[in-house]
Amino acid sequence: MTYPNGGDLLVQVLREAGVDTVFGVISVHNLPLVEAVAEHLRFVPVRHEASAVNAADGYARARGGLGCALTSTGTGAGNAAGALIESLATGSSVLHVTGQVELAYLGSGRGFIHETQDQLGMLRAVSKQAYSICSTGNAGMILRQAVREALAAPGGPISVEWPIDLQYAKHASQPEATTSTTAEQVPDEADVLALVDLLHRAERPLIWAGGGVTRAGVELQVLLEALGAGLITSNSGRGAVPEDHRLCIGNYGTSPVVQTLLDDSDLVLSLGTHFRSNETGDYTLRLPGSHVQVDLDPAAPGRVYPVRLGITAEIRALLSAVLSRLETPARPQGSWAERIEDTRRAVRSRQREALGEHAVFADALRAALPRSAVVARDVTIASSSWGNRLLEIYDPTDNVFPRGGGIGQGLGMGLGAAIGRPDGPTVVIAGDGGLAVHFGELLTLAQERPHLVLMVFNDGGYGVLRNMQDGAGRRHAGVDLTTPQFETLARSLDLPYRRIGDSSEVRSTLEKAVADGGPVVVEIDLGSYGEMPTPFTPPVRVPQPEPQTDNQSENQTDGEVRGND
Repeated sequence: MTYPNGGDLLVQVLREAGVDTVFGVISVHNLPLVEAVAEHLRFVPVRHEASAVNAADGYARARGGLGCALTSTGTGAGNAAGALIESLATGSSVLHVTGQVELAYLGSGRGFIHETQDQLGMLRAVSKQAYSICSTGNAGMILRQAVREALAAPGGPISVEWPIDLQYAKHASQPEATTSTTAEQVPDEADVLALVDLLHRAERPLIWAGGGVTRAGVELQVLLEALGAGLITSNSGRGAVPEDHRLCIGNYGTSPVVQTLLDDSDLVLSLGTHFRSNETGDYTLRLPGSHVQVDLDPAAPGRVYPVRLGITAEIRALLSAVLSRLETPARPQGSWAERIEDTRRAVRSRQREALGEHAVFADALRAALPRSAVVARDVTIASSSWGNRLLEIYDPTDNVFPRGGGIGQGLGMGLGAAIGRPDGPTVVIAGDGGLAVHFGELLTLAQERPHLVLMVFNDGGYGVLRNMQDGAGRRHAGVDLTTPQFETLARSLDLPYRRIGDSSEVRSTLEKAVADGGPVVVEIDLGSYGEMPTPFTPPVRVPQPEPQTDNQSENQTDGEVRGND
């Protein structure tokens, strides 16, 4: 089969992968690609290349498949780098196709328009892998290989640069089915039997689940119930088992009551988690000596916490093998199961006390949303406090947030998720500071008009860092920002607007916003609403000077700043 140009070839490859929407910024160096996508699929013209990748990332997560972003060469590809880092940190399946100058001038150093030094090297640094199309004969092969690698566990972004003259050329290629190479590895039999033996002997087991369990939720829930084990998750592991399950403690690993439970456990099975610093109290969290860690990365077991048994395997395959061999005779699980349920209630009760009237948002959102709805969260106080823990998640594809911690990516991710899942609402939780990083995507929201509720928590700046400065008695620096009149901004874009200034308005306002069925901006005026009883600060270490005495030098000791439970 002959394709008129590279854009038509790209469309075919994307169709094979089940992709119906592409996000990007049009350029003289990707024009044939954009035109073909717009004719045969759906092209969403975002306003910044980073948002193109963020939207493709959100689309991929919400659908459990592949997302695609188109950018220009040089500066355009460079603009996408930060969002590619996020996709890489998460392991989300993104195909990033960027332009390149004409093949004859590539690398000539002439300063050809849009050319940059070693673009391929830059892309390799921020992608799982990067390729260059060097002829019309290998374009289809490279694109299909890129798709397979993006989908292969652990996922990640694959970048492909494509010289503009080759984009315009005819391409001869036979259609091939694009399939993921995530075929489940057969786990080592000795590892399976060793784990089964430990599970048989455990009387107080706990499971710590990270992002590696997102495709193994069914097996994980069966194992939990067979063992009567409690489930602790990282932020990335949320929803693999619905968070209203009685054995799901959730993303509360640093809570003191969870530490007590860990201390009394006789086995912790950790699955596909890297034990991030912010989820372990900068690694001060204690695990019992009997710790089994399972991960696709052979370097992961034992990297943070010592292990009794380290297993390199695909999680779902391992759990299936374990369940087929696990004998589950009646065991005295009553008191341990009761402790798990008591701990589940206790961590939420403690957090509600610290949140005060801000806990209403989690309850009101769950009441307003259908059980299956995407919640995309930027890095902001609302997300980091109740959005990442108290707000229940029931499926991993509903849990969209910047796992790399970069601010300003929430709206782009939410746009991709909402367009990828048009049959229900998507909620974006953002702060005024983070939203300002990519204000231009409000134009995309107004243009595409998905069913998206944008909640803007407006405190006039970067509230997280402001709380840190206030807590340390420092002057404000860089945290107090000018913000727009959000009502005027929304009206200028023909976007419906609603405001929340009091806790009594939360439930009814959110119910109406979700029921609108399209885009709506909901401003939470925090100046009117009021602060949390316990100001939120991020779980990071901050060096604090020791009190000076006559005999002391200026030595410093590490202090800690901790967020509320």
